[in-house]
Amino acid sequence: MDSNPVPANAPSGSAATWLGPWATSADFAYCRDPQGRILAVNVSFARKFGRAAASFTDRPVSELVHAEDAPVLESSVLEVAQPPYQARTEHRWMTPQGIRWLEWEESAVRDAGGQLQAIRAVGRDTTRRRLAEEQYYRLSRAVEQSPVSIVITDLDGHAQYVNSKFTQVTGHTLEDIIEKNIEVLQDGHPDQASFNAFWKTIRAGGEWRGELSTSRQDGSVIWESVKVSCVRNSNGDITNILCLREDITERKLLEQQLRQAQKMESLGTLAGGIAHDFNNLLAIINGYSEFCQQGTPDPAVLQKSLREIHHAAQRASGLVRQILTFSRKNDVKFAPVDLNQLVRDLTTLMSETFPRTVTLHLQLQDRLPALLADTNQLQQIILNLCVNARDAMPSGGSITLTTETVAGGTLRRLGGDATRQYACLHVVDTGTGIPPEVRQRIFEPFFTTKQGSHGTGLGLAVVYGIVVSHHGFIDVESAPGKGSTFSVYLPLAEVSAAAQPGASGGDFPGGNESLLIVDDEESLRNLLATALARKGYTTTTAHSGIDAIELISDTSRHYDAVLLDLNMPGATGVEVLKVIRLCRPKLRVVIVSGHITPAARAEFEQLGQRYFVQKPYKLHELGRQVRQLLDSPLLND
Repeated sequence: MDSNPVPANAPSGSAATWLGPWATSADFAYCRDPQGRILAVNVSFARKFGRAAASFTDRPVSELVHAEDAPVLESSVLEVAQPPYQARTEHRWMTPQGIRWLEWEESAVRDAGGQLQAIRAVGRDTTRRRLAEEQYYRLSRAVEQSPVSIVITDLDGHAQYVNSKFTQVTGHTLEDIIEKNIEVLQDGHPDQASFNAFWKTIRAGGEWRGELSTSRQDGSVIWESVKVSCVRNSNGDITNILCLREDITERKLLEQQLRQAQKMESLGTLAGGIAHDFNNLLAIINGYSEFCQQGTPDPAVLQKSLREIHHAAQRASGLVRQILTFSRKNDVKFAPVDLNQLVRDLTTLMSETFPRTVTLHLQLQDRLPALLADTNQLQQIILNLCVNARDAMPSGGSITLTTETVAGGTLRRLGGDATRQYACLHVVDTGTGIPPEVRQRIFEPFFTTKQGSHGTGLGLAVVYGIVVSHHGFIDVESAPGKGSTFSVYLPLAEVSAAAQPGASGGDFPGGNESLLIVDDEESLRNLLATALARKGYTTTTAHSGIDAIELISDTSRHYDAVLLDLNMPGATGVEVLKVIRLCRPKLRVVIVSGHITPAARAEFEQLGQRYFVQKPYKLHELGRQVRQLLDSPLLND
């Protein structure tokens, strides 16, 4: 916009004189003197401010401009007074419509001598653009500073944007992702089948949600709640994929602690029954043992007594194994699980520990397909539901456990997937039933109807959480006086091959190797030494960790393998193994223990240890493991 000279005697307020062609422009325009007083405005300006054009003459512009932007208005005078005698400004004005952003193109109006006489400004309302920019800025800052990892990809899953949180959590920048072709959407999926199912949902225009476990560059493992959805344009076409990943590691740890605490509570409810059953088993073992020691009984009677002792010991061994398996704090591992076998095993445990007034019945579907689930958590579901059923029958009754397969299409009301098959576990009791007002709250944490200290209200809440984490559903049917039916639906797994049965039989192959047996329990040491010596092995025993270290450090002694207990006086099994790896790095070792924690197992694996035998064991199982160990390639060969 050129600056035009004006006659020195131009009449004040003459819009045509001061504004020239902009006097009738659709854009609003005004002219002010160097001191900031309005000389003239056009009709568009007057209309914008809702007043007659003549009423603006000699009025200070500062009265119309937002106080915070007045300095910007004043500074433009200095800019316009210098070549090229133009300026572009934007500030807020006070209008009848409220505060509006107006953008101005200002130019100098000079006299014939080149002196600044006035400043002509032609403007337009930019409020909508400014608000859009501010909104975009706030949105971009919110996305960039979000505590949730945000990823935007194209339709093929190639990253186009990642925010700072994603970079912080993964260690990957957008440049790294593009250059290394990193698949950002697959991160955390356990297998290709899971990732394919995810893509099937997204490409159908759906929303995918799940919890994924991911290993990071520093070796740590984090859990994330992941939500993925489609971004559409104004025509409804999918243009991008949005992925939100929220770190829930702390929550998952708390959930594990909660489940472990509730699991121990459930186990505590069985304690009385367990003690009763163990006393019965010990009475059987002690009684028949004393009978065998009295004189010289008939060989047939002796054999019968030994069979009874052996049978009672096997029952005790199975009971201990189930208790340890249930109470052990393990990492969650999804694998094919035989639900029928799990129900049978737990029913055996409960039949030994529940009151005799409560009877258990099984109605299991033959050849029920496997579930993809965590065994330990499924045990918790079954035990919690059965304990609840038992508590609902204070005077006794029956609990019926039923399994069957159900088509997902029949579970639409619960959210079932019509394309999948589900295994259903029904737990039916003949108890007091659940009133409607209570039934609505039974899955709430800490809600309980049990009086005093008889319940924490965590049992059904934990069951619900486990079922949801397995992508399943739970349903309840109950009425006062008519008992209750809890139905758990879990998706079936696609198992490529049936599990191969283990070797059976009571014998094991022998050998002529030299074995070192380390155990602080004398009876076990003698038993193993005798059983293995009968098979041709040369055996040496150590009664403590210190004794074992002394024997291993003696280089004049030769050993082909070591049977090593963990919990011993003097030095632990871990410390003995470290000495073995230092002094005899190629010596084969099998760990024999009643309980190996995940932390201990991880430490053993770091030391190269691969063979473990769980107590209580059967002699032929241990013998086969020893033979397999001796026939395996030497460590580090």
